[in-house]
Amino acid sequence: MSSQDILQSVSTLASYNVLLQVMFRVLTFLLNAFTLRFVSKELIGVVNVRLTLLYSTLVFLSREAFRRACLSGQSGKNHSWRPVINLLWMTVPLGVLWAVLLSYVWLWLLEVPDAHTVPYYSPAVVLFALSGVQELLAEPLWVLAQAHMFIRLKVVAESLAMIAKCSITVVLVVFSREWGLYIFSAAHLVYTGILVLCYAVYFIHFLGSKEAARNSFPLRRVRDLLPRRQNLARLTWSFFKQSFLKQILTEARFIFLPIEESFYIFFAKVLERGRNVKSQKQEEVAIVAEVLECLLKLVLVIGLIITVFGYAYSHLALDIYGGSLLSSGSGPSLLQCYSCYVLLLAVNGVTECFVFAVMSQEEVDKYNFIMLALSVSFLFLSYVLTSWAGSVGFILANCLNMGLRILHSLLYIHRYFQLSRWKPLRGLLPSPLILLALGVSGVVTAVSEAFFCCDSGLLLRLVHIGVGAICLLGVVVAVLLTETKLVQFVSTQLLPRFRKKRT
Repeated sequence: MSSQDILQSVSTLASYNVLLQVMFRVLTFLLNAFTLRFVSKELIGVVNVRLTLLYSTLVFLSREAFRRACLSGQSGKNHSWRPVINLLWMTVPLGVLWAVLLSYVWLWLLEVPDAHTVPYYSPAVVLFALSGVQELLAEPLWVLAQAHMFIRLKVVAESLAMIAKCSITVVLVVFSREWGLYIFSAAHLVYTGILVLCYAVYFIHFLGSKEAARNSFPLRRVRDLLPRRQNLARLTWSFFKQSFLKQILTEARFIFLPIEESFYIFFAKVLERGRNVKSQKQEEVAIVAEVLECLLKLVLVIGLIITVFGYAYSHLALDIYGGSLLSSGSGPSLLQCYSCYVLLLAVNGVTECFVFAVMSQEEVDKYNFIMLALSVSFLFLSYVLTSWAGSVGFILANCLNMGLRILHSLLYIHRYFQLSRWKPLRGLLPSPLILLALGVSGVVTAVSEAFFCCDSGLLLRLVHIGVGAICLLGVVVAVLLTETKLVQFVSTQLLPRFRKKRT
């Protein structure tokens, strides 16, 4: 497969991943807004913070290193998938181990919520941990699907799973709200169960079929998916140490995760890990540099828009979402600070996905020591800034830590391309017109919030929303007028996938 073919497939994958994430966030937003009318905010908080953090930490620590290693350049074409499959099955016993350890932390080391306000907390912890282990059963199939660009499989599987989860939650909340956390635990178990079932059914049907033979799929029988022996273990161990530290430092990476996951595959397949830019095929380096520049520009623009408009619309968003329950107190300030954090997350996701795709194993090991130093500094900053500014201080500590990670990645990318004629870091320089449009939008929407939001009735709220819409339109026009290269990248690599799908 040529680098252009890989780029087209990865762009399609990224497009659908972003679409899925937007759809899931909207569904989750609506679901939480609905359930707040039936259950307490304390119960929703435990689900969205504690239990979701337990699940995400478990699956991240259990599979992230394996995904990085098995989707790197050496796991592409012309290699044996047998050691990859063997290694991926190690995620299941590792997941069981993490489930036990994390459940112990959640049940015995963290403060247990009041049983009257949040009933069935202990069994919910166990069930959420179990759902994480259950999802890991599909890990070999997920990596196979990602490596071979089975895009529709992921879209269908995650859509069906999310629809089932939302449906079960709504029904149980309305008719059996006394079940408490059992409601959300059951829904999450169904979600991960349907994911596993969809992948299993697909591959059982696909393996041995004419389509598999026509595409020269490397596995022929279902039993080829079962484990035997191991390889790639050393590289996986390097990424595991890195992933453990990253999970400690990052808690909102999911926002730009679709782009990071998809284009990590592109960078890893097109460039050879551990080789400098002069040793790579120059035509492929040119494509990678252009894609990296456009991705940096894309996430930067999105992040800046979220930061600017998040400041003036945090209060309104929380008020619509949960009423005065969420919009009073420090909630708006926290969301405003978090909007700035999203900008840093956006840039960090793209820079690190490139760096981790081209780093040699030795460089990954060295970076683990940097991550260790960052984790220590993050803990110190969290303590100091939280003592000074409370919850806002914790977000500021995350911002400083993320800034240091971005700085390291930028220095690595600069060194990597300094002997070539390509300068992908120019993607971090938006046009003056965009900066002007964003600055004007920030001032106008802040003034609009002061006069029209959020205690003056529905009509003035709509005026505030209208002002924001006009400002956003101005920013979009500025992007269309000045960032022609970015617009061309989006229109040729992302949007045509949806058009072809519809036609």
